[in-house]
Amino acid sequence: MKTNNPALLAVLASVAIGALGMTASRAQEPSAPQRPAFYISEFAVTDPEGIKPYSAQVESTFEPFGGRYVVRGGQITLLEGEAPKGRIVMIAFPSMEKAQAWYHSPAYREIMPLRHRTATSRVFIVEGTAD
Repeated sequence: MKTNNPALLAVLASVAIGALGMTASRAQEPSAPQRPAFYISEFAVTDPEGIKPYSAQVESTFEPFGGRYVVRGGQITLLEGEAPKGRIVMIAFPSMEKAQAWYHSPAYREIMPLRHRTATSRVFIVEGTAD
């Protein structure tokens, strides 16, 4: 279709430029903040000597996944319910995916039997809130 109407061409050009601008601005919008995840373990050591190799190696398995200790033992003050049966360990990760990737990693799977043989535990990963 051929047109000689400059006003119509100007309107069409403005709409096209606006649409391109909307697409570009959406591409630059920040994504939703990633939610951290926390590996939590409640465990009672049954073999203090046997757990030592696990304790010495475990940190090197989760650091590559962005993990860091938040709680590693320490005093517990019971406020309600039953007291934990042993120690509490909490490891923070940047995301649920990173926490699960660490837990299922070959490096951690290699030392996991040490913990199973030398302690009884309850272990889970919980997703945190976004900042």
